[in-house]
Amino acid sequence: MALLDGLLQAALPAVVNAARPALVPAFTLWGSPVTGLEIAAFVLALLMVWANLRVNPVGWPLAIVSSLLYALLFADSKLYGEASLQLVFVALALWGWWQWLRATTGDGVPLPVRYLLPRQRLWAAAATLAAWPLLGLLLKHGTDSDVPFLDALPTAASVTGQILLGRKFVDNWPVWLAVNIVSVALFAYKGLWLTVVLYGVFALLSVMGWRAWQRKATDGA
Repeated sequence: MALLDGLLQAALPAVVNAARPALVPAFTLWGSPVTGLEIAAFVLALLMVWANLRVNPVGWPLAIVSSLLYALLFADSKLYGEASLQLVFVALALWGWWQWLRATTGDGVPLPVRYLLPRQRLWAAAATLAAWPLLGLLLKHGTDSDVPFLDALPTAASVTGQILLGRKFVDNWPVWLAVNIVSVALFAYKGLWLTVVLYGVFALLSVMGWRAWQRKATDGA
C-alpha cells in the first residue's frame, strides 16, 4: 500500500511536471482546454483501435505510445486510477503483441479469433466485479481522487478487456463497449472533452469490432 501510494502521490505528479510544456492548452473545446498531448494521444488511440478491429498487430505499439501519453494526461487531471491503468496497459500491450505474433493453441496453431466458454465468462465477470470496489477503496484512501469508484470501474474492466484482446477472444469487444460508455461519463465530469469524443468514437468502434470479430470467428479466421 505504501509503495503504491508513493507512486500515485509522488512519481506520477513529478513526471507530469516534467512534461508540463506538452500540457499547455492548444485550444479550447466547450469551455475546457485541449492540450497538444491530448491531441496526439487521441490520434494514436484511434489508429490503435482501427488496427485492433482489423486484427493487425501494429495496434500494439500504437497502444504503448498512446497509453504513455494518456498516463500523463490523466495524472494531470487527478484520475490516478486511469493514469496507473495506462502503465498497466503498456505492460499488457507488450504481452499482447507477443501473443499475436508468437502464441499458439495447444495444437501449435496460431491464435484464432474465438469465444470464451460460458464458465470463462463467469470467471472474467466475477474477477472484474471483485476488483472494482477494492480498487475504488485504494483510490479513495490512497489518493486525492474525487471520483474513486467511478474511476475504478472502467479501470478494472479495462484490464479484463485488454487480456481478452491479447488472447483474441471476441468477448473483449462487449467489455470495451461497457468501459467506453462509463468512461464518457467520467471524462465529461472532468471536462476532458476531446477525450469524451474519443471514447464516444471508441464505443462505436467497439460495436464494429464486435461484429467484425464475430464474422472472423464464424468463418474460422
